Amino acid sequence: MIEIHSDIWSGIEDKSQVKGLGAKLKSLLTWIGSYPRLVLRYSRAPEHDAVVVGYLGHLDVLILWPLARLKGKPIVWDAFLSLYDTIVQDRKLVGPGHPIAWFVWAWEWLACRASTRVVLDTAAHAALFTGLYRLPARRTAVALVGAETLSFDREAAQGAGVAIQRPSAGDELTILFYGQFIPLHGIDTIVRAAQRAIGRPYRWVLIGRGQEEARIRALIDTGPRLNLEWISWVPYGDLINWITGSDLCLGIFGDTGKASRVIPNKVFQILSAGQPLVTRDSPAIRELLSEPIPGVYLVPPADPQALLDAIERFRADRSAIAAAGGELHATARERFALPALGAAWLSILQEVGREPAEA
Repeated sequence: MIEIHSDIWSGIEDKSQVKGLGAKLKSLLTWIGSYPRLVLRYSRAPEHDAVVVGYLGHLDVLILWPLARLKGKPIVWDAFLSLYDTIVQDRKLVGPGHPIAWFVWAWEWLACRASTRVVLDTAAHAALFTGLYRLPARRTAVALVGAETLSFDREAAQGAGVAIQRPSAGDELTILFYGQFIPLHGIDTIVRAAQRAIGRPYRWVLIGRGQEEARIRALIDTGPRLNLEWISWVPYGDLINWITGSDLCLGIFGDTGKASRVIPNKVFQILSAGQPLVTRDSPAIRELLSEPIPGVYLVPPADPQALLDAIERFRADRSAIAAAGGELHATARERFALPALGAAWLSILQEVGREPAEA
């Protein structure tokens, strides 16, 4: 494998929190300035069969397009998500008639045409691309996201010297959510569930910040006093201990179209750590969890009462789930373990390699 890469985010853990004109301009100049070096390195690259462009590669694909065609090499773009869907339909930062929306749609449409194969995280997400960009289904492929083994697999982390936390043995349940505060996550559903649960032995922990931070803060401040702790940020390497130190972890509960099409990273991370999970039911999650499994509770989106009911079911199952130990979610983990992900990507690349080169 030949890697041609420029690290433009060195020292920045949370890209969404780059604030101020100066900091944004510096990041932009670093990003743009990296391309002449990358183009030169690719022009001198040894013989290869295909070019894989990772997320977030919208511009990379367009710059590579003429170079790869000259070499007769296919481009496999791991798009991961649609910028148009994220900006316009999910986060609603601009309306569909806004010039920015038109620009992003056209940019993404062209990037799809520049790629021999566009890889998405779920079949539901791939279907969005085929419809939104009138892309033939054969031009898309699916590969699950997974989670970093050393960062989130309990046994691997312990083997690497990480001191894994355990939930307390008391009656109080620690219920954890972590992530960016965006519509997809449906954090208001979590807060409303916490408001309904006053008097029950639940301790709620929220980790994160983002677009909906002010609205969520107002929802908390104007309601009853909650047994809730809100932490703005923790180092990425510490997440495993927050996950394993909680009794129950939360996924997403948003009712947006994107929320139905994706399996968020946190779901893979929580399953990898072998922790109980509540998350919204969706076509995407059913691609990973086609059958009910112990310790995973799927609920309707934007439904605080359904979330509370799932927590009560977990309380009833708590002893049996604890007895499962490291075997909890073992079957599901096999589907996104490195061997399975490697096999999926190898299949995609082999399929692309069998196709005739574009003229």
